[in-house]
Amino acid sequence: MAQVEVRLPDLAEASGDDEAGETATVSFVYCEAGDEVSEGDDLVEMVTDKASFTVPAPGSGTVKRVLVEEDRKVKTGDLLCILESAGA
Repeated sequence: MAQVEVRLPDLAEASGDDEAGETATVSFVYCEAGDEVSEGDDLVEMVTDKASFTVPAPGSGTVKRVLVEEDRKVKTGDLLCILESAGA
């Protein structure tokens, strides 16, 4: 099985705010290690000064590690969690 790194995407693209900065705050973590997720399931909810958005699972699998916690600030490209892909 392959490990998939889930990172904070480009904030302008993810939030729909063309003026979004480089950091966002984790407002809610929907998963924990051992959870089975399907492609598109919400993993983490993020908040910026102007918008909130969720980061979905890029594929189906098992959450191996969650590397963020609520109220933590993260930058674009930071690792949020690691999935073990069911398809590989």
